[in-house]
Order: sequence, then structure tokens, then C-alpha cells
Amino acid sequence: MNGMNGINGANGGHDGGQDDVFGEAPFVDEELDHDRLEEELREATAILDPVPAELRRIAIEAYALHDLDARIAELTFDSLVDAIPVRGAVDVPRMLTFHSGGLTVDVEVTGDGLLGQLLPPQSAAIEVLHGPRATAVLTADDMGRFSSTAPPTGPFALRLRTGGEVVVTEWLRA
Repeated sequence: MNGMNGINGANGGHDGGQDDVFGEAPFVDEELDHDRLEEELREATAILDPVPAELRRIAIEAYALHDLDARIAELTFDSLVDAIPVRGAVDVPRMLTFHSGGLTVDVEVTGDGLLGQLLPPQSAAIEVLHGPRATAVLTADDMGRFSSTAPPTGPFALRLRTGGEVVVTEWLRA
């Protein structure tokens, strides 16, 4: 085959600055203006597939939740996943346990609301989050106990303010 590899008559090397497959000059990346290409793609996307206004609003509100000083409390127990089901039990409360450093947050979620406790026991301000704003503001007493008569709906998280510290739980579906 006289130095050809048998695929489309192409050989393994470049000769004369021509592309082996199509007989054209090879693509040179330095000629491409990346900034201009990005600008044109953004303009085309804005026209052909714009971001819905509601999605943009939700994204902005979600960013408002960003708190650089907050520690994340990791979910370490969820009765929906970790507990052994009991035969015949109906309307069983969902039990959740979160840990962050030396703080443990135990929460019971029922159709009647939330019931929880902080360990070690301490007072705290607790916000039930359903988006960027708190839907309920609770207070933990000196024993660390708190409750709410409004059950969470949809995704929710808890933001705890204990002394000078802010702790936010992972987001969960009710």
C-alpha cells in the first residue's frame, strides 16, 4: 500500500501541512477567538433556550442561603433508610440524626410537626428552611428541646444558631 495504513488512503505522517483525511490544512487552535465564540454561544442560547424566569429566581434565592460561616451537619441516621421496619406499624414518625463537630441534632418528623433535641443540651435559635427564607423560627430551651406544630413539606433543612456558631443541616425531603 506504499506507506498507507489502509484507512481512507491516509498515511501516518503529516506532509505539506495538509490534513491526512480531508486534504485540508490542519486546525490551528491559536486562530480561534475563544472569548468571541463564548459570547456568540451565550447569545444563541439566550435566544434559542433562555433560562426560565422562575428557575433564575430560585437560583438567586438558593445562593442567598450561602453562609460561609455555617458548618454543615451531616445526616448520620434516617429511619426511612437505616431502621428496620416494624410489621403493622402505621404513621411511624421519621427519625433523623445530624452530627457536626461536637453537636448532635435529633429530629422526629411527623404529620403533626417537628420534635427535636440538641446534644449536648443547649439553647439555640432554630429556623426551618423551605427555600431562602425560614418558614418557622423555633427556640430550643436549656435542655436543647424544640418543637413545631407545622410539619415540613417538600425539601427542608434546619439552621441552628448556638452562641456565635451557625450550623445548617443537610437538605431532605419531608
